[in-house]
Amino acid sequence: MNGNAADAAPADAAPGEEIDPRVWAAFQEATGFMPQHEARALYAAALDGARIGPLVEIGTYLGKSAILLAAAARARGRTLLTVDHHRGSEEHQPGWEYHDPALVDPELGLLDTLPGARRALARAGLERDVIMIVGRSPQVAALWRLPLGFVFIDGGHTDEAAQADYASWSPLVAAGGLLAIHDVFPDPADGGQAPYRIYLCALESGRFAEDPRLSGTGSLRVLRRC
Repeated sequence: MNGNAADAAPADAAPGEEIDPRVWAAFQEATGFMPQHEARALYAAALDGARIGPLVEIGTYLGKSAILLAAAARARGRTLLTVDHHRGSEEHQPGWEYHDPALVDPELGLLDTLPGARRALARAGLERDVIMIVGRSPQVAALWRLPLGFVFIDGGHTDEAAQADYASWSPLVAAGGLLAIHDVFPDPADGGQAPYRIYLCALESGRFAEDPRLSGTGSLRVLRRC
């Protein structure tokens, strides 16, 4: 486990809205790709969006960010819906930078991140606050009808995957709700451009505006539905 109890809550958290030390410890222990400062900003945004409606995460992987989102949902009396096919994104496949052979199902020869995600949420004591959907993001969105208070897009980073996630879920964000996008890098030297391009699409649509109180932490961007 990384970190300690002294790192348990963001310094600028509002009274009563600090991250629970058990949740923060579980987040730090879980496998994934999110720096601490982005994680704290994500939690704050999820708390804000949960005032409006339910929370949805696109891209569960091994449950690292789901831990924080589920904790925020619980704090607001909401439930998190986290969506993933659990076969890994492009960068997790054999021969790619983030491939982990330990995640490969020995019988099928395919990645399976679902057991790891369930384990991470159980360790955090948050299983009851999460509905885990195993499926393709656009297919799930096509069946969803309730307006959402918060949508976090952190799935596949190809243009095809990112655009599909944005097109499928952004119309479901309620007025005043939030759309958060991870791995937004304006400079191509810093990372892939697909999340940055959907961030620009959201701004150019006129349906979203960046929330200066919540956005701009690392590669996390948070936009509010107009």
